[in-house]
Amino acid sequence: MMLERPRRNRKSAAIRGLIRETKVTVDDLVYPLFVQEGKGVKDEIASLPGNFRWSLDTLIKEIGACVDLGLKSFMVFPKVDDALKDGLGSYGTNRDNYYLKVAREIKKAHPHITLISDVALDPYSSDGHDGIVVDGRVDNDASVALLQQMSVLQAEAGFDILGPSDMMDGRIGAIREALDEEGFADTSIMSYTAKYASALYGPFRDALDSAPVDRSDVPKDKKTYQMDPANKTEALREAELDMVEGADFLMVKPALHYLDIIHLLKDNYNLPIAAYHVSGECAMVLAASQKGWLDYNQIMPETLLSIKRAGADVLISYFAKDYAQLRRKG
Repeated sequence: MMLERPRRNRKSAAIRGLIRETKVTVDDLVYPLFVQEGKGVKDEIASLPGNFRWSLDTLIKEIGACVDLGLKSFMVFPKVDDALKDGLGSYGTNRDNYYLKVAREIKKAHPHITLISDVALDPYSSDGHDGIVVDGRVDNDASVALLQQMSVLQAEAGFDILGPSDMMDGRIGAIREALDEEGFADTSIMSYTAKYASALYGPFRDALDSAPVDRSDVPKDKKTYQMDPANKTEALREAELDMVEGADFLMVKPALHYLDIIHLLKDNYNLPIAAYHVSGECAMVLAASQKGWLDYNQIMPETLLSIKRAGADVLISYFAKDYAQLRRKG
């Protein structure tokens, strides 16, 4: 006689739902969006189908449609015209830059959403790096000083959470100090804690035109500041530093290829763990689904579920809107 029959707990959808250990809700999701200057712009990103570069007017409408689906949190990235870029990323610390205007207008139209920024120099840099290039290398401390200025301006513009994506040493503490000194003690920091030098960022860089330039005096990649994909315990060191320096969230990026890192940080820290399901990871699913090799409405929720199961509290994904629509349909 067989006493243990685990299949009894799988025999109906109702029972499976009753004992389901991991659930993804719209409250878990952050939707990344790209914005550029112009009016009436909805420009699809060829390498990331279903995702667009928006102008401010169309972006506000898109956020409204997402809010109607139950989404509450959005991460916005700026595409900056090349004419506005220089070696210091000066446009990023210009109080009148378009990105800051976008934040103010979004919060005016949708005051109850959570708006997350990008703190890094690469959208504004003519070199395409997250920091300042000096004598052929990315200068950490000079970059951090600019990131402090950028962070204060973003807090003033209304961003609820700042997302330092640059991976410079010491920037979390420096940004926290600058925010507190300027009266923004309530502005949160979502640190890109374990951001790996991954090959999966291609569609994102296509969207923002933010890859390092091909020039002899500029590092050809970001491996001197982003983490080596081979390293695991190094993520604990980065997390410890970010926590001590005042981070409110710890992020792992990418997500799917680094589920073990998500789990590692979840097991070792009491801060919320965010995971960025990056453009290349999403593009692979989209391409396979378009080929008919995968069923998108099945693989997309399973993908998000795997990230949540690994330990992520916050899921940043280009699938956020599609997931919310699927949930709405039941």
